[in-house]
Amino acid sequence: MELRKRAKPSKIHNLGLSQDTAAEGRCSNLMWGTERSNATHGGDTGAVSTLGGSSTCSGSDILPRWPWRQYVSMAAGLLLAGLLALTQAWCVNAIHENLLWFSQLTEVEREISFRTECGLYYSYFKQMLQAPSIQQGLSDLIHDNLTESKRTINLLQRMNIYQEVFLSVLYRLLPIQSYLEPVYFYIYTVFSLQAVYVIALYLTAWLLSGSWLAGTLTGVWYILNRVDTTRVEFTISLRENWSLPFLALQVTAITCYLRPQLTALQQKVMVWLMYVTTFCFCLTWQFNQFILLVQALIIYTLDCVDFLTTAQVTTLYLVQVSGLLSVWLLQFCNSMILGSLVLSFIVAALFIRHWQSGLKTGSLLVRLGKLLLHSAAVLLLAFTINYLAKKALQLRSDEHIFKFIKSKFALGPTRDFDASLYLCEEAFGPLPLDTLERLAGTLLLYPYILTLLMLSGMLAVAALQNISKPKGGSAEERKGAGEARVVAFRPDVAYNLLHTLFYGLLAFSTMRMKYIWTGHMCAVAAYGVCGTELWTLLLNTLRCNTKVLLRLVRYAVPLAVIGCLYYKFWPKLMEELSELREFYDPDTVELMTWISTKTPKQAVFAGSMQLLAGIKLCTGRVLTNHPHYEDKDLRERTRQVYQVYARRSPEEVYSILRAAGADYMVLENSICYERRHRRGCRLRDLLDLANGHIMDGPGENDPDLVPASHPRFCEAIKTDTAAYTSLFTRTFQNKTFHVYRVKKKRKKSAKSSSEPSAAR
Repeated sequence: MELRKRAKPSKIHNLGLSQDTAAEGRCSNLMWGTERSNATHGGDTGAVSTLGGSSTCSGSDILPRWPWRQYVSMAAGLLLAGLLALTQAWCVNAIHENLLWFSQLTEVEREISFRTECGLYYSYFKQMLQAPSIQQGLSDLIHDNLTESKRTINLLQRMNIYQEVFLSVLYRLLPIQSYLEPVYFYIYTVFSLQAVYVIALYLTAWLLSGSWLAGTLTGVWYILNRVDTTRVEFTISLRENWSLPFLALQVTAITCYLRPQLTALQQKVMVWLMYVTTFCFCLTWQFNQFILLVQALIIYTLDCVDFLTTAQVTTLYLVQVSGLLSVWLLQFCNSMILGSLVLSFIVAALFIRHWQSGLKTGSLLVRLGKLLLHSAAVLLLAFTINYLAKKALQLRSDEHIFKFIKSKFALGPTRDFDASLYLCEEAFGPLPLDTLERLAGTLLLYPYILTLLMLSGMLAVAALQNISKPKGGSAEERKGAGEARVVAFRPDVAYNLLHTLFYGLLAFSTMRMKYIWTGHMCAVAAYGVCGTELWTLLLNTLRCNTKVLLRLVRYAVPLAVIGCLYYKFWPKLMEELSELREFYDPDTVELMTWISTKTPKQAVFAGSMQLLAGIKLCTGRVLTNHPHYEDKDLRERTRQVYQVYARRSPEEVYSILRAAGADYMVLENSICYERRHRRGCRLRDLLDLANGHIMDGPGENDPDLVPASHPRFCEAIKTDTAAYTSLFTRTFQNKTFHVYRVKKKRKKSAKSSSEPSAAR
């Protein structure tokens, strides 16, 4: 696909960011004190607003005199959150339109623009709409025989496509068919989730800092760092674009739940919000278990150093378990969820925590020793439970993920075909350094690092004090230990700090995971700029800390940053929004048109995963394989079908394709003669290594590799020698694609196929 520049129309898009001056925030949320902030979590000391600080925050001596100011400030903050959210949704929609000229594309061109697995997921939305009824559409998904040839699979069990089902039902029921096309209903929904994402980050920053000015700065940073915070404008159907907004909402709910002095009703509401958002997150992404595993490790760490109460830890774990099990039921008892490592870890953590009642007693060295033994026991039990569960369930669906992890960190062989497919993609490599350069250019990286360093130091001191205080001693000892403490660390801040640290490490190891980290990074940096902790420490160091000066810098600095960002990036944003391109991929359009008009509707196509997803969407033909890789049998079939790009004999390839039920084979020049990847990472190289053959081109080869006895199939078949023409017939050809019909075994005198050849 090519994006060509097109002539500019006279009408130019304009981005209407609000320029209103932020009002004074509600609270200061100091961390410095003599007691843990969650000591009275039960709410018996009085209720607090869920937005803003606690009832003892700075400024409380002013705002209660004029309660209307609280309502005005709250309304202004929520209004600005809505404006920033709409701005983000409008921006990604405008960029999507400007990149593709989507409104002017034909239907087949629009569908081709849903690349790789995005096209596969969108095809089920289209399939549900084309079904005679909702019931028939659901039945076709549950008993699908089009996605994988010679197999009937339950798509609702195998894939996370409930969002497509929900949208298709909603589109059928709403009276919008006459003026809103299905494709626009779909993409507008995804872009609206970006607005939800911004609101969630906005509220998280507001909750942490007590000032909606932090939320404003978060939203501005998220929009300006769009290249690193989202890729929704060109991967609309990707599962993470559905799930990450719900993960951000879950973090907001957790942040609110961990605030001190919530009433019993507020706690129940937050627990339900955590469950609903966790459920939606898990339902919309197949990799939910790995993301929740990191979150479970965060909860475990906070529990070990006494930042959370027993009730909070148990509640957070049970929310995760409830969300996963709810999705397990909806996905027809998907064994991949029951065999997930996160469930095994939570069961192990809760079980050992229950039986080790004396874990948090003793001196500092004793407690450190107990923590090490406790952690070793939890990990050992978790891996044991997980191993036994996978053996009992005969689960091998996610083994390619663990092969990838082993290969990535040099813990296992690197010739595995499935692991190499991931390792050779840039998205699964380490985070490029130019990402940090872009984040620094928007003034995001520097306050983030300062906030991270300061909070990490305070967290370490507070954690050391927590585990060194005597819990089993006399009342006088406990009282003396409490009076000696100088740092109290809020649990909501502790959770968000570990969240950004853990997911930051994940992002640095695997670039694709950066989209989980960078959005939350904006909220943490804004909290550092607009909260009181950084400024209190700085002003105390300068010995000029006064209430007036603290309030002044808390609001002057963020406003100055926003002003600087507006001055520097507004012209660039307007230039980007005014740059107009158009979709241009005539070869793929020609291929899809030919398949739709010249092949039987039940014809089975073999080829690359990415192309076949588009064939499924544009033509509705049956596939041999597809990009949803979470099935062992499918991974093995994909490796076999890809032998068309390896050095194999025509008879071997023919047998493979017939075993998969293929009627047609599509060869792509971009794969057969690939130059995008380096030597050793081209698809033909991965196949050669897996087959034990020497790779093409100059360079070293492992000593155990041998020369292949056959030429590369995708090249040799184009010579039209008898060995190939007796098994395959070319039926279509253009500059990019070559389509061959796989002949069925029959007598040579049989009547040849009457299909027209499009070779040129």
